[in-house]
Amino acid sequence: MFSHIREDIRCVFDRDPAAHTTFEVITTYPGVHALMLHRFAHRLWNMNLRWLARMLSALGRWLTGIEIHPGAKIGRRFFIDHGMGVVIGETAEIGNDCTLYHGVTLGGTSWKKGKRHPTLENNVVVGAGAKVLGPIVLREGVRVGSNAVVVKEVPPGATVVGVPGQVVKAKSKKATSSEDKRRHATAKKLGFDAYGATSDAPDPVAHAINSLLDHVHVMDSKMTAMCESIKQLDAGFNDVQLPDLDDCGIDDNSDESVHLDETADKPADKKPGEDV
Repeated sequence: MFSHIREDIRCVFDRDPAAHTTFEVITTYPGVHALMLHRFAHRLWNMNLRWLARMLSALGRWLTGIEIHPGAKIGRRFFIDHGMGVVIGETAEIGNDCTLYHGVTLGGTSWKKGKRHPTLENNVVVGAGAKVLGPIVLREGVRVGSNAVVVKEVPPGATVVGVPGQVVKAKSKKATSSEDKRRHATAKKLGFDAYGATSDAPDPVAHAINSLLDHVHVMDSKMTAMCESIKQLDAGFNDVQLPDLDDCGIDDNSDESVHLDETADKPADKKPGEDV
């Protein structure tokens, strides 16, 4: 147990550049305090000293704002950064080299006895405010984005974002040069910039927009080819020029509305002889 605690302290320097000395980590890091108390509480829990284990867990919660049930199984080199608001349920299992940020919940979705909390395999990172719910498994190397809500199993090495959590993949480097340039050109024609052309972060919304841009590009290519074929069959075919999308918009009537409001506020002209 003490060798695990030493590893828990050393791993802080690998994952938090703000850590400077061992004394600083031991005295000022609530995640380390909560984990040290959990190591003792978990041993008491396994010795069937359940009340004493729960009291030690409650003490850790009062001191650090981190609630770890003494029955939870936590691997080596585990790090909780900042820590406030972290909740880890009784049947949760966490592998080696995992990292949680503040506000993370590893919770259950059932009141039934038995396995009801998630399992995190090795090298899993869960971002701030994320919720991982139910007896699901996050495979090795999974990354969970901040404020995501994960309720389904996640394959190895995947990134999960959104509510509910959606598995996304980083963009392929091969696709960056050709596909992104085409998407950017199509987006410019439509009057807005493509998310995929301006950000490298995996985003399901950006993926949906990129799919729409791809679809529009294919439709535009097919329409151009159809028009060329019809021209060859009928020389008199009148190929109407499509309007520019940049000119399509809703007229701003704000000036007119302001003028109408000013007119309504002015008093009506009085006829000669009327009382003022």
